[in-house]
Amino acid sequence: QVQLVESGGGSVQAGGSLRVSCSASGATYSSTCMAWFRQRSGKEREAVAAIYTTGGSTYYADSVKGRFTITQANAKNTVYLQMDNLKPEDTAMYYCAASHLWVGSWRAEYEYIYWGQGTRVTVSS
Repeated sequence: QVQLVESGGGSVQAGGSLRVSCSASGATYSSTCMAWFRQRSGKEREAVAAIYTTGGSTYYADSVKGRFTITQANAKNTVYLQMDNLKPEDTAMYYCAASHLWVGSWRAEYEYIYWGQGTRVTVSS
């Protein structure tokens, strides 16, 4: 079992920055593939960014590319999402997700076994 705990959400004005963190505990060898998803009001949950913690490869949704950066701590049990130049449309609940292996696409919810409770990000115009 892997437990994921997000932190760092909050409120910011458009153009500002926030960093959210995801700390993994438990059987962290099962969290090789980690990702951030978000769910905006009235929308389905969508993948934002992902990282393959073994090799460090990163992946981004087109909507956040160039503005968001996913990184991992040296211990590899904490993943960060640095969000710069935030827009009101980035307002959402942000969830951390983890899996041992991607079979298909990093964007697919079914790829992830473990999920955090979420942290809210609000961007005002």
